[in-house]
Amino acid sequence: MVNDLRRAGHIVCRLVRPGTKVDSQAAPAGFDVRWNPATGELGGAAVGADAVVNLGGAPIAERRWTAERKKLLRTSRVESTAMLVGALARMAARPRVLVSASAIGYYGNRGDEVLNERSPSGRGFLGEIAQEWEAEARKAEVLGIRVVLARFGVVLAKQGGALPKMAQPFRLGIGGPIGSGQQWMSWVALEDAVGIVKFALENGNLHGPVNVVSPVPVRNADFTSALAKVLHRPALLPAPAFALRLALGEMADALLLSSQRVVPEQLEWAGFRGAYASLDAALAATLA
Repeated sequence: MVNDLRRAGHIVCRLVRPGTKVDSQAAPAGFDVRWNPATGELGGAAVGADAVVNLGGAPIAERRWTAERKKLLRTSRVESTAMLVGALARMAARPRVLVSASAIGYYGNRGDEVLNERSPSGRGFLGEIAQEWEAEARKAEVLGIRVVLARFGVVLAKQGGALPKMAQPFRLGIGGPIGSGQQWMSWVALEDAVGIVKFALENGNLHGPVNVVSPVPVRNADFTSALAKVLHRPALLPAPAFALRLALGEMADALLLSSQRVVPEQLEWAGFRGAYASLDAALAATLA
């Protein structure tokens, strides 16, 4: 994201948390500023920024959801965003736009229902976090800041995120559909996700929730079939729902077995066209 913005001619100020190791060879078109999300302390060099992108949050699928882990997932999203908006409120010169991350977990498990940005929120841990997360970001609106709530779907990236973990069983020849395979998956290629954030920064007509997904959601069985094809591996061994629940607990239902058929209505209205409308093409480009 940072490098893409720099290549587009932006000067990027990275907010660096205490104890974070930074790249000493960073590109010249930018600088780093100290940011402590626990206290709200923000280095003065950030004052005068034209836009803020908030993508903070502990990885949602890194480990089993214990009570302690769930607390971290919430505080790293909800409370950090609250602190960030508080820091913006103290600025004399405020940014014109805040693009703040959210997730399609906002909608909960909705079966075959087609979901757009006007669809109501769903139940469950992820839905509750997303609602609180977005509510804190929206508080920037009273400061005169345009707020875009980027509800990310499954981001297809070669490194990091869900795809490498999903691909590993296929590389070993033991991949297959998850559960029934009939649950909907709403995905987006990393290149398009970055493009959508840049589009949201630059398009003054875009505000409120925006679904960061491809226009073509697919069922899990179709996703796993496409993934197997790209990796030249079989997709014959389904992962039973009971085994996933035994291994992962609550996280299995929330992340793997739930169904979210999400469409990017706001992006289509605003005229955004991504590079990858086809899942096959996105997977092939990502895993090339």
